[in-house]
Amino acid sequence: MTKANELTASAAQAAIRAGDLTSRQLIDACLDHTQQRDDDVGAWIYLNPEMARAAADEADRIISAGEATGPLHGIPVGLKDIIDTKDMPTEQGSDLFKGRRPVTDSTMTRLLRDAGAIIMGKTVTTEYALTAAGKTRNPHNPDHTPGGSSSGSAAAVADQQIPLSIGSQTGGSMIRPASFCGVHGFKPTFGTISRAGMHPLARPLDHPGIYARSLEDIALMGDVLMSKDPLDLDMRGHPKANLVEAVSKGAVETPPRIAFVKGPMWEAAEPYMGALFEDIVKKLGSTAREVEMAGIFDDALNCHSTIMLANIVANLGDYIRDTPDKVHKETIRRVAQGNGIAAEDYVKAIEFSDTVDAAVDHMFEHCDVIITPAAPGEAPKHVEGTGNAIFQKLWTLTGVPTLTLPKLQGPNGLPIGIQVIGRFGQDATLFRNAMWIENAL
Repeated sequence: MTKANELTASAAQAAIRAGDLTSRQLIDACLDHTQQRDDDVGAWIYLNPEMARAAADEADRIISAGEATGPLHGIPVGLKDIIDTKDMPTEQGSDLFKGRRPVTDSTMTRLLRDAGAIIMGKTVTTEYALTAAGKTRNPHNPDHTPGGSSSGSAAAVADQQIPLSIGSQTGGSMIRPASFCGVHGFKPTFGTISRAGMHPLARPLDHPGIYARSLEDIALMGDVLMSKDPLDLDMRGHPKANLVEAVSKGAVETPPRIAFVKGPMWEAAEPYMGALFEDIVKKLGSTAREVEMAGIFDDALNCHSTIMLANIVANLGDYIRDTPDKVHKETIRRVAQGNGIAAEDYVKAIEFSDTVDAAVDHMFEHCDVIITPAAPGEAPKHVEGTGNAIFQKLWTLTGVPTLTLPKLQGPNGLPIGIQVIGRFGQDATLFRNAMWIENAL
C-alpha cells in the first residue's frame, strides 16, 4: 500500500476530497518520514510540527463542515528560505538574518494559503540563493550534492517528504537541483509568478519555480501562483497559463517538432552525455533533430554573467562591506567577481539580452520545443559544490519557460534530467509538448 507521504499532490487531493484520507494523516506521514530522513537529507531549516498539525486539523474541519475548499486544500508545501512567511523565520540561508521574522506573508505564501495549502516549513537554501552550500544532501546518495540554490526544496520532494515545494532560479537554481534529485522542476515564463516578499538577487533574472513528482502537480500549483500582482513591477499583464486545463487535454496529438541543441554550454558536459542524448533523440524518432546554436549564442553566457554579477553587487555588496564576518567566503568571492563591472558594460549586456531574446524566439519559427541536458551530468560530490549552472543560464536570461523531466541516469546510478524549453509566454503549450516527450520515453 502506498504511504500517504508518497502520494502526489493530485492523488492526495483526490483522496482527501473522497474522504479516503485526512489532511492530518497526510501531514503526520510527511512529518514522520521527514524526521526519519532528516539526518541523511537535511532538507529543512525550519519545521514547526505543531503548527502544521493544527493547520491540517483546521483543513479537516472545513471539509467536515462542507465549507468551500481551494485547489490545494490540506496539501503540505515547502518554501525556500528566501520567501517571507509572517509566522515562520525567513533567514536567506544566512547567519546575518538569523531569527529574522517577516511581518507579512509574501504574495506566493498568501496565494498558497488562500488555496488551502499548508506551509509545512522552510527548506534549506544556499546563502542568499547563491553558491555557498547549506546542510542538504542528495537523497539518492548523501555523498553528492542536491544542487543549488534550491537545495532543500528539490531534495524534500525527491525524498517524498512533501509533494510540492517552491524554489527560485537566477542562474540554474531550479532546473539543476531537479535534475540532480530526479524530480520535475518548472521555471515559468519570466514575470508570471510574483516575487513580492522574495529576497532579490538579480531582478532582471529572478524566477520563482515549482518542484513536484508529476507534471499534473506542477500544473496544479502553477495555476495557483500565476496570478497578477502589482507589487512585482516585472509581472506580465496576463500571467495565468491555465496549466491544469492544458494538462487535462493530455499530450499534443501531433508529434511536436523537437530541436536538440548543444550550443556553447556543451563544453561543460560530461563525456557520457553525448551517448545519452543520442539515444534520446533516436527514441523520439523523426520528429527530433539536432540544431546548431552559434553566432550570438556564443556571447549569451557572458551576457548573463554580467547582468547577474552586477546585480549581486548591488543587492549583497552592503553585507560584505558592513558585516563580512557574517557572510560565507563563497558569497564574498561571488560578489568580488562583480566588483568593477562598468555601467557601460552593464547597459550593453542588458541591450544585448534583447537580441538574444529575439534569436531564441526565432528558433521557435522552426521547432515547437527545444531539448537539452538539465545539467552537465549527474550530481557531483557534495565537497565539490552545488554543480555548474551553465545549461540553464541562456534560458534564464531569455525568460522562456523550462521543465525538467527526470528520465536519465548517470554512470553512478544518479538521476539526470532532460530540460524541455518552450516559447516565451507559451507555458501551457510547453506542458503538452513535454507530456508527449515523457510518454514517448
